[in-house]
Amino acid sequence: MTATAQAGPILRIEGLNAHIAGQQVVEDVSFTVPATGITALLGRNGVGKTSTIKAIIGLIDRSGLVELDGVRVEKEPTYKIIRSGVGYVPEDREVFSKLTVAENLRLAERDAAPRRQLVEELFPDLLARSGQMAGTLSGGQQQMVSLARALLNTNKILLVDEPTKGLAPKIVAEVAETLAEAAKTVPILLVEQNLQVVRQLAAGAVVLSGGKVVHTGNALEFLDDDGLTQRLLGVSTEAVSHEASPHAEARHAAASQEKGAAL
Repeated sequence: MTATAQAGPILRIEGLNAHIAGQQVVEDVSFTVPATGITALLGRNGVGKTSTIKAIIGLIDRSGLVELDGVRVEKEPTYKIIRSGVGYVPEDREVFSKLTVAENLRLAERDAAPRRQLVEELFPDLLARSGQMAGTLSGGQQQMVSLARALLNTNKILLVDEPTKGLAPKIVAEVAETLAEAAKTVPILLVEQNLQVVRQLAAGAVVLSGGKVVHTGNALEFLDDDGLTQRLLGVSTEAVSHEASPHAEARHAAASQEKGAAL
């Protein structure tokens, strides 16, 4: 067995509860994120996906266990959790609109040797726009800035919230490719409504409903179960299933082979 296979989860959540303005938005949530690959956090709108991400890093009031790489961090303030190796890409990008692209990136640097070369390779367009005010960029370009800020630093995990929201199909594909590249070096917990992107990228799935975990397992097996996705997500995934990417099909075949070998 390899060292990777022996490694425990990079993130462990147990009994997570969270409140916003006195209202409970996350209820007794428990799940783990493996030390490799992409895990999708799924559910209908308003079920607590973004709140779960924010609770993990302490942006909203919460209780329960949050363990990062074997160390409990739920009592730490947000800035210490981030410094301990969590990259956060928020919903709606949240770039500093009146600062340039270069200034947005410099503000995000926390390592002594930020990974500028990686960012330049993944986002060549941002290099060309380094002097442009971030607020004048397109939505897709702002999303690239948001992703680049997280990837500048060496992280133990990335928490990425709705990265393709509101983007044109071509930009969605570029964002998905970037996430696939990032996942080669860092595990990702991904909140995503675009099920084609989930099918393309995710190995595991955690599904929320009403602020609670209602399903965990292999992402492709979940997406291939039309009855389950209809019940938990309110959508049919048959069309998505028929349009599966070669990467997703390869992972599905590998998962089937592993399951067969275990029988």
